[in-house]
Parts: sequence; structure tokens; C-alpha cells
Amino acid sequence: MSEESQELGITESKKGNPGDWYAEVVTKAGLADYAPMGGFIVTKPRGYALWERIQEALDGWFKATGVDNVYFPMFIPEEFLEREKDIVEGFDPEVAWVTQGGHTELEERLAVRPTSESIIAPFMAQWTRSHRDLPLRLNQWCSVVRWEATETKPFFRTKEFLWQEGHTAHATNEEAWEEVWTRLGQYERVYEEVLAIPVLRGKKPEHDKFPGADTTTTVECLMPDGKSVQGGTSHHLGQSFAEAFDITFFDEDEDEQTAYTTSWGLSWRALGALIMTHSDDQGLVLPPTVAPTQVVIVPIYQEETQEAVLEYSRDLADELEAADVRVELDDRDERNPGFKFNEHELNGVPLRIEVGPNEVDDEEVTLVHRPDNEKHFEDRTDLAALVEDHLETVYDKLYDTAKETLEENVREAYSPEEILGTLGKHGGYVETAWCGDEACEEVIKEKIAAEIVIQPLESEGGASAGEVETPERDECGVCGDPADEVAYFARKY
Repeated sequence: MSEESQELGITESKKGNPGDWYAEVVTKAGLADYAPMGGFIVTKPRGYALWERIQEALDGWFKATGVDNVYFPMFIPEEFLEREKDIVEGFDPEVAWVTQGGHTELEERLAVRPTSESIIAPFMAQWTRSHRDLPLRLNQWCSVVRWEATETKPFFRTKEFLWQEGHTAHATNEEAWEEVWTRLGQYERVYEEVLAIPVLRGKKPEHDKFPGADTTTTVECLMPDGKSVQGGTSHHLGQSFAEAFDITFFDEDEDEQTAYTTSWGLSWRALGALIMTHSDDQGLVLPPTVAPTQVVIVPIYQEETQEAVLEYSRDLADELEAADVRVELDDRDERNPGFKFNEHELNGVPLRIEVGPNEVDDEEVTLVHRPDNEKHFEDRTDLAALVEDHLETVYDKLYDTAKETLEENVREAYSPEEILGTLGKHGGYVETAWCGDEACEEVIKEKIAAEIVIQPLESEGGASAGEVETPERDECGVCGDPADEVAYFARKY
């Protein structure tokens, strides 16, 4: 391998050094660079294209279920943020503050948006007068800043990150719960149908729910290194925010009622989960659903076959482009095929089509799958349908591998020693009965930096988190006291 190829490739091992490996994949695959300010990143075109695919899917599903997009200012008056103290005990967000505009000291500090309940809720109160105004469903795509992030990792944890945040108001508790389930289902769907990542769905424990919420529901993803990623949350806020911000309406009998509200959000942490789940020691691996380039065509020729091979390759590219396949013809003269193969593997292109004189003579194509380098020799007839089938196969390979990882890494434990030993040896999720006392979580957290990341939650259809059975024992797996709850312990990002 040339010195240039070595610089291009990944030098760290995913299994041996996942942190440095991840950073290499992000930078060398052209997804992001580190900004000059610590804790911030610059998202490059290929990285932002991945976020756009997630946006495109979710935005369509949101709008199909009655959501309108809005945009609120990124600056929030301190007085507005302070009103959340009426809801949240010990509320003290680590926000960035603006104290000066131009050369003028501001009369009131402005917070750089850490989340938007405190500025959106007052306007929801203005826009809600009658039961006919409900349900009110708003969403904004924006960035937020949370200064508490210290050990940062691109996409997983940065001081500024991109997300969407939805905020809704409803006439009844039942309608609010229906909203919570709808959004949680859409988050589950984006992971499983767009990102090829299976998830567990459930709720956060009482002490870890969104401040001010009645219930926080979540989807959790298991990474190959055994850590869990909170993939997206949907919060039932009850009437606490509505009471604090006077979100009321007159019902059909002209009686004034307090609304029930929800909020829900998914951030570009999903990109971190995507990269970590599928990628390997050769570089980025992407499902075809989000890959900026789904298919790359690499011509292989000598001088005497160059014209025929390039013409055949261009015909293939034109045919796929006409079928809305995101295709690239790599006809660079200055790079040899081996270099191109390595570069496109590094960049995560799901499917490579190799074209040499034999393929031209036989009217065939050689297809190579990115996840496992599996080769297929196919007739080029109905190329678009053929490529679509192979892209679906690639997606299924990625999903099946991730599903197997999840299913093999949910284990039961019945004592502190078993919980600690299982997490220490295997990682993943450890399911145990739990008495509900936060102190029992602290026992595990102090010794192995694992915590309760999810609990089963009965949904409107009766489904609960995961596919494992509830532990047979009804004593808390930490303290031994009677337990009527189930908890999943895991290390997390």
C-alpha cells in the first residue's frame, strides 16, 4: 500500500481503541472537522447530507400527522427561562449567556437556547383560546447549546448540536398520551427503517425523566462496544408547563380548562449511533437509505479497452441516475482502481460496480457489497431493479447484524455481584427487578459507571421495551427488597 493510501485509511481498531477509531472515521470519511472552540464541530457536506436524510424522513412523517414547522429565536430572555423554576426543583441549566449587544450592556441577560419550552409555551398560550384551536402541534429544526458538555465526541456529545424539538397542546390527557406514542413510534421507525438500527423502547426512571415531565419515554440503541445511546425522547408533560405558562382553553361548554402538553426531540446523536453501529476498520459504513452516494461505478481498463469500458460505464451511470439512484462514476485517470476501492470503502458507499472489458463483452456487471465485500456477477438487464435489490440486501445485512448484537446482549441478573460482573464482562443491557430507589442505581453507578437507561413501559398496544421476558424474581437485584419494577442497566454515551 502506498504512503498516500495509508494516510487515507483508518489506522485505529474499532474493537481495540473505539474512541480514536471513531474520531478517525468521522474526520477521514469527511463528515466533520473540529472547530477552533473546544466542544464544537464543523459539519462538512457529507456529514450534513446524512442529517438531511433523517430530516427528510421525520419531517414528512411529522407533517403527515398534523405537525406544523415554526422557528423561534435562539435567544431566550432570562425572565422566561426563570419561569421554569416554578416547575423544576433545583433548576439550574448550564447555559451560555449573552450580556452585551454591540457596545451596549443588555438590561436583561439572554440565554442561548438550551431547549425551547420557556419561549414556545408563552406563545402557545396566546394561540390557544378555544377547544377548536387544539390540538396544537409545533416543531422546529434548530440548534441548541448546552455548556455542561465536557468530554465531547462529534455528534454524540458537543456543546452545540442540531436537533428537532416538537411541542404540542391537547384538550385531554388521553390525546396527549396518543401524541407521545406517535412520536416515539416515529423515532423507532427512523432508526429501524432509515438507519438500520434496532432499538428498545420504554421509559426513563422517575429520577431521570425530563425536568417537569410526568413521564419520559425513550428509544435506546446498543452500540457494538456495549454502551447504550439515548436515540430520542418523547415527554408527557402533563399540565405542569400549561399551568406555569397559562396554556388554557374554553371547552364546548365555555368552561376554561388547562391543556395537556408534550414535547419530543431527536438530535444528531443519531448520526453518532449510525457511525458507531455499522462502520468498521476500513472506515464508514452506511445504509443505502442515507448514503450520499449509494452506488459508485469504477471502470477498470488498459489503454486499448479504455474507450469501450468508459462508454459502457457512462451508460450504466445514466441508467441509474434516471432511476433516481444516487450514483457516482469515478472515471479519474490519475487514480488506480485499488485506490478508488479503498477511498469509496472509507466513505461508506454501500454498493460498488466494477466494470472491465469482460463485463463489457458479456453485458454484465460486477457488484460488490460494502459491509462484507461480497461479490456478485450479474446480467445488466434491468439494471435499476437489480441495483435496488442489492441495496435492499445491503440494508438487511446491516440491520440483521445490529439486531443480532442487541439480542445477544440483553442479560438478566439477580444480585449486585451478577449485575456488576455481567456489565464488566459483556457490557450491553442487564435486566433486573428494581425496588424503585435511586440509591440502588447509585450502588452500581459508583462502581462501574453504569445506570438505569430504560424501563419497560406498557404502551397503548400493550407492548413493552425489548423482547426479553420480565425477570422471574420479585426482589430488587441490588438491595433485595420487594420490587415491582424492571430496570435495564447499561453504560451509556
